[in-house]
Amino acid sequence: MDKPDKKIMVTKSFLPPYEEYCEEIKEIWNTYWLTNMGIKHETLKEKMKQYLDVKNITLCSNGHLALEMAIRALKLTGEVITTPYTFASTTHAITRCGLIPVFCDIEMESFTIDTSKIEELITEKTSAIIPVHVYGNPCNVEEIEKIAKKHNLKVIYDAAHTFGVEIDGKGIGNYGDVSMFSLHATKVYSTIEGGALTYNNDNYSGLFRLEKNFGITGPEEVIQNGGNAKLNEFQAAMGLVNLKYVDSEILKRKKLVEKYRELLNSIEGIRYLEDIKGIRHNYAYFPIIIDEKVYGKTRDEVFEKLKDYNIFARKYFYPLINNFECYREKYKDIKLPNAKYVSDRVMTLPMYGDLTLEEVEYICKTLKEIKKDEDISYNR
Repeated sequence: MDKPDKKIMVTKSFLPPYEEYCEEIKEIWNTYWLTNMGIKHETLKEKMKQYLDVKNITLCSNGHLALEMAIRALKLTGEVITTPYTFASTTHAITRCGLIPVFCDIEMESFTIDTSKIEELITEKTSAIIPVHVYGNPCNVEEIEKIAKKHNLKVIYDAAHTFGVEIDGKGIGNYGDVSMFSLHATKVYSTIEGGALTYNNDNYSGLFRLEKNFGITGPEEVIQNGGNAKLNEFQAAMGLVNLKYVDSEILKRKKLVEKYRELLNSIEGIRYLEDIKGIRHNYAYFPIIIDEKVYGKTRDEVFEKLKDYNIFARKYFYPLINNFECYREKYKDIKLPNAKYVSDRVMTLPMYGDLTLEEVEYICKTLKEIKKDEDISYNR
């Protein structure tokens, strides 16, 4: 394949057939019900509950506000153990709710929180653990549950990447006290912007409703200081249509991942993650680790060189949260060797259902030639 005229971006939002979405939103013009838990919202809530195989679900305008809602509703205080290897939203939600994040290093097989290091971080101020299912790879949920029960801690999973993921046939949203899903446009399944909380405790439904709708309980009654995190009817309509396609989208991604693995296997210095036994993956991302000592070039050099060939990857996650300007001073002395190693070398390659196998071959061939430091013989 010659150098493409169009850029191969790291991600591309899924859009359903135009006519299907137009048909789905027609009803809104009849009801004039645009938001405030309308017909589409309630229909999507039931369908998502079935798809994710969870007992309860609350839909929200986005995943970040959903996470803040969960933190506030569960009345967390003091310190929260979490991971530095995540998107900004996880830590921002913690600090915006007045809590202190305590960073735990990651393990090297799935890049999720290292459960063997959690207990040493627990103090009398610890109220919860907020782990992240990174790239759709589940955390060690059984070990986290044991630790949480032993120390009487709440567990809120950042499951932003894991829509449709299952552990031994059980939906990922059934673990912990609460799980937060992102339904953002770049995710495997999207409501354009959106988020969801799943949980087994029926009492949480009322608490979350207060948090997402100003604390209102009736036309003339407001019982608490709540926010606004309601999913509107146009978002819900997109979710209803997209839900029909999520399984086929995951299958397309799986085939692309298999091709990536096949072709990258022969390139020394590049490591990728394997599937985990017993897990139904959703193939949300395709991260690679570039070992500069073996590959011969750093991640940053490869990242920039790929742009010359219209391939646009992403340093995801880089930098670590503790190295953000807004947190750097507080955490300047913290040691997180695994997370630092991965963050300094990780790069996610293009991954979306519309990506072609030919484009994957082109990306892998380019990576092979960059390693050789040759002038790549594509048309430029």
